[in-house]
Amino acid sequence: MVKKTVGYVRTEWTCPNCQTRNPGPQKTCTSCGMPQPDDVQFEQAAQEEIIKNEAEIAKAKAGPDIHCYYCGSRNPAGAATCSQCGADLREGKARDKGRILGARRTGPAPKITCSACGAENEANAPKCAQCGAPLTRPEPEARAVPAKPLRRPQNRLWAVIAGGVALLCCLAAIVFFILSARTSDINGTVQDVSWTRTIAIEALQPVEHADWRDSIPAEAIVGVCTQKVHHTQDNPAPNAKEVCGTPYSVDKGSGYAEVVQDCEYEVYEEWCKYTVDEWQKVDEVSLGGNNRNPQWPAEPVLSRNQRPGERVEQYKIIFNTEQGQYTYTTSSETEFQRYDLGSRWILKVNTFNAVMDTEPAR
Repeated sequence: MVKKTVGYVRTEWTCPNCQTRNPGPQKTCTSCGMPQPDDVQFEQAAQEEIIKNEAEIAKAKAGPDIHCYYCGSRNPAGAATCSQCGADLREGKARDKGRILGARRTGPAPKITCSACGAENEANAPKCAQCGAPLTRPEPEARAVPAKPLRRPQNRLWAVIAGGVALLCCLAAIVFFILSARTSDINGTVQDVSWTRTIAIEALQPVEHADWRDSIPAEAIVGVCTQKVHHTQDNPAPNAKEVCGTPYSVDKGSGYAEVVQDCEYEVYEEWCKYTVDEWQKVDEVSLGGNNRNPQWPAEPVLSRNQRPGERVEQYKIIFNTEQGQYTYTTSSETEFQRYDLGSRWILKVNTFNAVMDTEPAR
């Protein structure tokens, strides 16, 4: 994220003695003459206008003002001695800077009603034009949070939803794991066994995918391509679009604020559909039985574009228990050969009534 300067605006400060609102660059109160104390903060003006005067822009860029340690007078950045008492400003206190004042205020601000006489005044007026009473700041609105570039608000919403769904799935998986791992022992006798062995038949078939153009396999047939955001970065680049958030004002500590925007660059690349031949399961051959001599099925005659695929074997052992019949499934032939008909076993049965493991009964 890079910050771009839109321009500079004047701030304002409120005199703690008479509550008069003063322009930020003003060092003393326009109403009572009190010097600005070093603990009074600059605030965002009700109506902001970008400064055009080069000399004033230079003041805004100069840095935070310094308050004399001896007399408290406010001096511009870079001053070596106090303009009021001549004290060395190396011991002075520079004002804080960098505080975010709020989103930039554009357009005319609502007028202020004088609490003394009821007359309406311009938003930035320090005193009532009719009776001269100080015009206090209106009730502050909730400070606007500086807006980052919102290039895909709907994507963020979906990201939040997806995150919530993922969290629920994670919790459900944890509960399932806990319940699955909790078992009780049941005595059982092997009543029957069965086995099934399957060989998949695969063939080369066209499959459609989508990816960035530079990631597509050389042998693929490229279809329709569209421009999509590939990534974002801080620097300009070819085929990139600048995206900026809402401008906001940052206190410079000098009676001015810098209006900035958080910006980034969306770099676009081609996202393409493409077709490539891949091995896909098109058929299978199986063989099964109820004995203890499992065999693989004979492989069929295959065409030039076919090949044998994944081999899958499954073995089932059926137990008789006092609670009824239970089935235990394994993919290991070595384990399957342990279960002689009539042999006795201790079944580890979980909350879902599934056999998770077995051990010989003693």
